[in-house]
Amino acid sequence: MNLNYFKQNTSAATLAFYRLAFGLMMLFSLIRFASYGWIKQRYLIPQFHFTYYGWEWVKPLGNYTYLLFLIAGIAALFVAIGYKYKWAILTFFLSFTYIELLDKTTYLNHYYFISVISFVLLFLPANCYFSVDAYRDPKLRYAKIPSWNIGLLQTILAIVYFYAGLAKLNSDWLFNAMPLKIWLPHHSNIPIIGPLLNENWVHYAFSWTGAVYDLTIVFLLRYKPTRLFGFILVIVFHVLTKILFPIGVFPYVMIVSTLLFFDADFHKKILQFLSKTYSGSLVVFENQKIKKPSNTAFYKTKVAVLSSFIVLQLLFPFRYLAYPGELFWTEEGFRFSWRVMLMEKAGYATFIVKDAVTQKQIVVTNSHFLTPFQEKQMAFQPDFILEYAHYLHDYYQQQGVTNPEVYVESYVALNGRLSQKYIDPKINLAQENENFKHKTWILPFKDTIKGF
Repeated sequence: MNLNYFKQNTSAATLAFYRLAFGLMMLFSLIRFASYGWIKQRYLIPQFHFTYYGWEWVKPLGNYTYLLFLIAGIAALFVAIGYKYKWAILTFFLSFTYIELLDKTTYLNHYYFISVISFVLLFLPANCYFSVDAYRDPKLRYAKIPSWNIGLLQTILAIVYFYAGLAKLNSDWLFNAMPLKIWLPHHSNIPIIGPLLNENWVHYAFSWTGAVYDLTIVFLLRYKPTRLFGFILVIVFHVLTKILFPIGVFPYVMIVSTLLFFDADFHKKILQFLSKTYSGSLVVFENQKIKKPSNTAFYKTKVAVLSSFIVLQLLFPFRYLAYPGELFWTEEGFRFSWRVMLMEKAGYATFIVKDAVTQKQIVVTNSHFLTPFQEKQMAFQPDFILEYAHYLHDYYQQQGVTNPEVYVESYVALNGRLSQKYIDPKINLAQENENFKHKTWILPFKDTIKGF
């Protein structure tokens, strides 16, 4: 890509279409989340929440958590229609990200993806075309915008796919068909394809096809001769993923996002259809000026921020290289790196709280403090185990235990292997603090997984 690329323009219809689709999908997602009762189940019922390091101050707001979801939903609607867009996308980004940070137990790659996209949309003129803002204020109307606005969103999508593909280039995924060999047989009751999901060759076919798909799909979408074929693959892949795995609206988000690679004429036709549906026309938006790159300090700052953000997205997933040991075992550097559905971990953890003076021991019943979902996630993630240990220390100290010491007997099984002891049971976790250093109290993994 040469520097002339940053001087090129493209139709604003593509960005307007994505703004509309993104906003509506987010609105649907929030309504769906609330309708399932998950706000109460995941944020109000638990007496303890697992937090992200450095973001411990983010807490549920009691019944006002419902209001937070309502604000996010209204903001998503305003983003979709392009009304008070700048305030709407800022409100959505802040409210959604706050929700995402409420409890680490609910971490999903697609929640992170939504925060990333909404952050980038803060800086793009997504309301300059086919929006309430542009309809009401001619000064905001532009028929064309800098091409890099669309290229930026395409780059983020490319990172998600390609990095997910790189992560699949490991010996468990390619040569052992793990964890698909564990997961797929659970769906053998599905009509037509169900019986095939018990077949060993199908497990390997899914594993290898998944890796090839992630590594190549952006290239197929990028070039017009293969674009339609690529999009068909996108639909088949994500619909199949939706059928087999409970990952919410993520497949639909990815399907719609890949439409960013289509020519602007495609997006114009969709917007024109919507305009006619409501007795409108795109003419008012088409006969407008071109939004050209600016030499102002604000514009340069915006470009610098977005450029830095992309560099961060490119480098951050590789932070795991700074840690010793097997990534899937320690999970140090695992999150926020587009490692999607790569492992099956299961474990159990028994915590023992000891009075430092009397040496009296208390065997903790985890269900007294954690929901079943929290307990399941905690049992095989070391930062969860550490944070829970500190919570137990504080709790039992308030109950009169003198300087409580917290130890854990834990075992974890990874990708079908026999379980092995996970955390050093001789370490008083109450004296260990969370930081970015390697957790030396994680016992070594007794096997090798080769690859990225």
